[in-house]
Amino acid sequence: MSPPDVDTRVLRYFVAVAERLSFTGAARDLYVSQPALSRQIRQLEADLGVELFVRTGREVRLTAAGGELLPRAREALFGWRDAVRVARSTAAAESNVLRVGFVASGGGEVARRVRSAFAARRPDVVVEPKRCDWGGEPDALRQGLVDVAFVWLPADTDGLRFRVVATEPRYVALARDHPLAGRGSVGIADLRDEPLMWTRKAPKEWVDWWAVNPRPDGAEPVWGPENDNVEEMLEHVASGAAVCLGPESMAGYYAHPDLVWRPVTDVEPLRIAVAWVPGDTGSAVREFVATALR
Repeated sequence: MSPPDVDTRVLRYFVAVAERLSFTGAARDLYVSQPALSRQIRQLEADLGVELFVRTGREVRLTAAGGELLPRAREALFGWRDAVRVARSTAAAESNVLRVGFVASGGGEVARRVRSAFAARRPDVVVEPKRCDWGGEPDALRQGLVDVAFVWLPADTDGLRFRVVATEPRYVALARDHPLAGRGSVGIADLRDEPLMWTRKAPKEWVDWWAVNPRPDGAEPVWGPENDNVEEMLEHVASGAAVCLGPESMAGYYAHPDLVWRPVTDVEPLRIAVAWVPGDTGSAVREFVATALR
């Protein structure tokens, strides 16, 4: 009898629950409802003919079968993701297209200079900027959605190579009539009681770094409205609902009549890296990286 066909999406669900040992936490990470996630796992167990989890009250544990399946499910997901990445990257290279990932203002002035210099060296290659979700540049590389990216650090760079090419001080965006707007700069303590924009799109570690969480005094920021992209974020700030932190280049890229940007003087700057997947990179990726490093 042939083994059952299993959707890679269901395998991702299984791995998420197995790593979290929580249906609630896994559902939140996957952006699905808990009942839907539970149904998918029950169906997977039925298809396989084995129980993968022991559910006792509020506790979730892997069975022996689940424990054996977990590393193999991870391996299967990695293999499929890598195959998809190679196919996408090969198709782009065959068309002489180089897809450059970025988030919001990306690599700032450095990125513009790199693209210009690269275009002069390789006029045969079409450079396509590809905007990523907050903190999504590394995953876009691993999925083959982009060939090279300007990544905001810190980030999950597992499986990638990267080199830092620029740093930028961090700024805070404030409504134009905000009490702090009249100052030339602010400290992070000045923002102690200010609701801060945040997002579920990015990993928690990424959100915490931008939010300076915890603050130097050990306190957690006051969390304000959520956002999915920079335009939503700045509209909330302009309305006075919250403040947000961003790099210096964002302050220049996203001028807005109803908000102001002020440097935050006592937090570490953003590091911007050029990143790529090692191993099978084509000549365009290698030359773009070399241009960035020069």
